[in-house]
Amino acid sequence: MDRQNGSTPLPSQHSTAAPDYSEMRSHSSSPTTPFPDLEDPIQVQEYIQDRRVIGYDPLIQPALLRHEIVSTQKGTETITRARYAAARIVAGRDDRLIVVVGPCSIHSTEQAIEYAKLLKSKVDSWPNLLIIMRAYFEKPRTTVGWKGLINDPDIDGSFQINKGLRLARQLLCTLTDMGVPVGSELLDTISPQYIADLISWGAIGARTTESQLHRELASGVSFPIGFKNGTDGSVGIAVDAMRASSNPHAFMGVTEQGLAAIVKTRGNSDVHVILRGANKGPNYSEEHVKAAKTAIEKARPGKLGAIMIDCSHGNSQKNHLNQPKVLQSISAQLEAGDRNIVGVMIESHINAGRQDVPAEGAQALKYGVSITDACVDWEMTIGMLDELNTSVAKRRETLIAQGFAKTGMQRTHSVASSLGEIKE
Repeated sequence: MDRQNGSTPLPSQHSTAAPDYSEMRSHSSSPTTPFPDLEDPIQVQEYIQDRRVIGYDPLIQPALLRHEIVSTQKGTETITRARYAAARIVAGRDDRLIVVVGPCSIHSTEQAIEYAKLLKSKVDSWPNLLIIMRAYFEKPRTTVGWKGLINDPDIDGSFQINKGLRLARQLLCTLTDMGVPVGSELLDTISPQYIADLISWGAIGARTTESQLHRELASGVSFPIGFKNGTDGSVGIAVDAMRASSNPHAFMGVTEQGLAAIVKTRGNSDVHVILRGANKGPNYSEEHVKAAKTAIEKARPGKLGAIMIDCSHGNSQKNHLNQPKVLQSISAQLEAGDRNIVGVMIESHINAGRQDVPAEGAQALKYGVSITDACVDWEMTIGMLDELNTSVAKRRETLIAQGFAKTGMQRTHSVASSLGEIKE
């Protein structure tokens, strides 16, 4: 597309009409573009520049959105306390368990707020858990599909991204003001500028853990972050990502003013692996956890081999009813005294299952049901969190008992040695 010759004018910055993306869909199936007449500079320019780009719509500056939608003092305290606690848990200095729980993706801010109220009403019942609500606004797709609230907030292919950014930021401000900290996946390198100040924990997904861009991004965020193993089950790429992101980087990025810049980071030491299973099967067993622990500690000597286990995705074999089964195994490992399991992820919603977007549109969706991965319902979630809370308490008791036993053995050995020296 040649913007200089006006062949495809850009939309006005003041226009409120939804852009027409029908041309996008029609061009996707068109035959190969004819070779241009090299004597015609306009044809040549159209061929070599933005040939497959339909247009550039104005995007709000991160600084402007952050100025318009501001966190309350209570919200800021919620974010800060949860970040600090999560970092201590990942480092092994707090024996609670991080639990990232919530919908697979947010498609309705109203339903997200209702879910947060349910979570808030029960959180005091789980003193051994650091509850962080899952608030995912962007969805990686294996092929195509709805990409999330930020990309397409109206779920109709209109791609009102400015609206999506506003909805996402306002929702996070609302949730944190309620006292509910949030966690989210970092899917691209630009959207975090709009919402990262409101997040207490982040994730890099299985499809992007190996990406250098995402490792660089993770090295500069101000909160703990987990790297998922690859979709093929490879934990090595997640361990490599931990090493890479814990070191300083310099890379091209975007400032709060929306300007291209060279970003320089210090590195993020608050990192961990997320075992999410694979296409070939789950990886939440004791053997898998021990193998991951060994790999992490070999790559990062002196650091806790911190592991979070995802109850969904490959570990549940994409069946939400298997999530409690995964959790039972995690609970058993906790009760046996495993210190390396620092967190759990649960895909949960108000109601169970999932649904496709009907032909009638978003207004015909069932209330409180996921439109991406299937989730367990709220009642099942309560039972799962009750079980985890009890298991963390039992882990504490087990480790205390093991500590006393170890101390007792050392004392016995010391006394025996002393007696031996006296006899001699």
